[in-house]
Amino acid sequence: MSLYRSVVWFTKGLREDTKSGCESASKDFVPHDLEVQVPGIVFLVTGGNSSIGKATALEIAKRDGTVHLVCRDQARAEDARGEIIRESGNQNIFLHIVDLSDPKKIWKFVENFKQEHKLHVLINNAGCMVNKRELTEDGLEKNAINTLGVYILTTGLISELEKEHDPRVITVSSGGMLVQKLNTNDLQCERTAFDGTTVYAQNKRQQVVLTERWAQGHPAIHFSSMHPGWADTSGVRHAMLGFHARFRDRLRSEAQGADRVLWLALSSAAAAQPSSRFFQDRKPVSTHLPLTRTSSSPAEEQLAQTFK
Repeated sequence: MSLYRSVVWFTKGLREDTKSGCESASKDFVPHDLEVQVPGIVFLVTGGNSSIGKATALEIAKRDGTVHLVCRDQARAEDARGEIIRESGNQNIFLHIVDLSDPKKIWKFVENFKQEHKLHVLINNAGCMVNKRELTEDGLEKNAINTLGVYILTTGLISELEKEHDPRVITVSSGGMLVQKLNTNDLQCERTAFDGTTVYAQNKRQQVVLTERWAQGHPAIHFSSMHPGWADTSGVRHAMLGFHARFRDRLRSEAQGADRVLWLALSSAAAAQPSSRFFQDRKPVSTHLPLTRTSSSPAEEQLAQTFK
């Protein structure tokens, strides 16, 4: 990561991604965009038991949507489901325990889900930042949930989404991806010194590229990726201790981060935007910082085409 790229990203983040940036951007929001009810619409939210995922699921439930929570921890997931039902009064909240770092378990879940449920909106929210290089039982670097898990789940559910009216896929990426150029030469993070923050940012860049490729290959579905801003989530609190300690008073709330996801999942204004775009604060933005070399080469773009 170049010094220039880091400085530009940090300056941009302080101006746009903090709580004050959120409040400034909100002045231009159209209030009635989220004044909707969605009975009969089925949503699947990964990582729906905490932080932005839970806040998103709750707001969908309050609007009478059917919500499927895909979570890893049974106890925490059951607590979250109970809380969402109590606060929303909506009983149509369903729980699925799936380890999204295990490809075989994801495929099994997808096949079972397609046999029993329909789906209108997929929200890829779950993610992790493992700061030490560790491998799963399948020999995959553990941060693979951020890319491989999203890829398997999304591609497996595309056929179900295409059956419905106004299907959408929203992937919660991160502004951290702006400092990373797509790297297809070291997907297992074996060739350089391991840094969890860098790997996470690379994963988030990969998510954005996947979103663009899916949009090209499946025009019936509206695909989008987004940056929720610098939010005070459990992931930030546990995996980015120094960052959280320094900026916690300036971080957005989980509800503020979820608002941007909800807009993409629920509003007609979001559906009117071209598919494939990357969003921040309810508007499409560039996937590259000014004057930085983070665009993919033709060869890398060609490799990404295999993900469609």
